[in-house]
Amino acid sequence: MSKSIVIGISDYKLAKGPEVLVTYALGSCVGVCLYDKVSKVGGLSHIMLPDSTNFSNKDINRKKFADTAIVDLVDEMKRAGCGNNRIVAKIAGGAQMFAVQPGSKLGAIGERNIICVKQVLNQLRIPILAEDTGLNFGRTQYFDLATGIMKIQSLNRKIEEF
Repeated sequence: MSKSIVIGISDYKLAKGPEVLVTYALGSCVGVCLYDKVSKVGGLSHIMLPDSTNFSNKDINRKKFADTAIVDLVDEMKRAGCGNNRIVAKIAGGAQMFAVQPGSKLGAIGERNIICVKQVLNQLRIPILAEDTGLNFGRTQYFDLATGIMKIQSLNRKIEEF
């Protein structure tokens, strides 16, 4: 039986199959699963915000932002032996959890997170094989490193496998 490794908000973890990575409470945050099926090495990043460039502090938590966390996780995967052209992605989250005034940047944080995650993955030439994003409900994301399967569990919904 594999153990579950929990990833908190603004964090990521790297592991190897048969471990299962899990992150809870994906609302507007986006969970990014990266995987190399040959080595069975993968990572899960719980992205809170899209872009670190709006923050002047040089001591930011790089794991919080899509533009820095994904790049850092890919670098760690390469150091762990993952092939550059073998890494694939599956993403979930980016919901609009609360009603807000139209045009509010705060209300669009989920959508902005999704857009930035996709841009970064595209720049790194990492294909997105599956996604469960948007809408208005939270998600728990499980990533099985033995199989590469992402499971999404949401309140009052059936568990989806991707």
